Amino acid sequence: MKSFPIKPSLCFLFALFFSIVFTETFSQETSTKLRIIMIGAHPDDCDQDGGGTAILFAKMGHAVKFVSVTNGDAGHQTEGGGVLAKRRKAEAEEAGKRFGVAYDVLDNHDGELVPSLDVRLQIIRKIREWNADIVIAPRPNDYHPDHRYTGVLVQDAAYMVGVPNVAPHIPPLKKNPVFLYFQDGFQRPNPFRPDIAVDITSAFDQKVNALDAHKSQFYEWLPWIGGYSKDVPQSDADRKKWLAQNRAVKINDNMRKSLEKWYGKEYSEKVQHAECFEVCEYGTQPNEEEIRRLFPMLKKN
Repeated sequence: MKSFPIKPSLCFLFALFFSIVFTETFSQETSTKLRIIMIGAHPDDCDQDGGGTAILFAKMGHAVKFVSVTNGDAGHQTEGGGVLAKRRKAEAEEAGKRFGVAYDVLDNHDGELVPSLDVRLQIIRKIREWNADIVIAPRPNDYHPDHRYTGVLVQDAAYMVGVPNVAPHIPPLKKNPVFLYFQDGFQRPNPFRPDIAVDITSAFDQKVNALDAHKSQFYEWLPWIGGYSKDVPQSDADRKKWLAQNRAVKINDNMRKSLEKWYGKEYSEKVQHAECFEVCEYGTQPNEEEIRRLFPMLKKN
């Protein structure tokens, strides 16, 4: 069979065509793929407060990372130090697989966190490396000092992520992310405001299955410090059922109103499980249209 060699000029045109197609496709994907980073004090905090929302983001093809600012080496009644930190890191990694997210655990001591410059720089680096569109963290008023100071540290990082001369070896973000708070029940100095409410009913069972990976916490430490160890079932199946009941958040009137805003009255009345977030005054201030872009799982009325 006679062969017909392709002329170099045609090769160049083919290469140019595929280069344009690839670049256009890649730019479209990167422009629509959201990047969310949730930052908690301990290796189970993001899981509890934003795990259902993380699952929904991940299933839609968006990139989610959980960061624990401490290694959790104090959170147990009989274990501690490096042994416990290693156990909790392994639990976090397993939970990350079950959630479908990346999971980083920073090597700061549990119970000793302070809003130092060193830790602030750690958080700035994590937010920049992830090129975050959304950053979610606790409010800086909480019963646990690690939770409070995680909130302060993220607030302190909110402006600095765009300053080139701070942590200069990592490029600053071109656009300041939207910073949000996880939900809590504390009333002073001001109560949590559910600006955004996400229906996680479809993701709740998967969330419980992921929380189950933190066995040192949900079946050992938290029941012990809370005085309800006797309530923890023995079998794995019964434990998961108990965990689902123990960690379900009751939807209050304010949450229901927010759900109604984002999903409509008829739909919102059927929601069984939800996670809510408050918009922080720092960072980009989103309007309703921007919130719907950043939270594509919200259904229009």
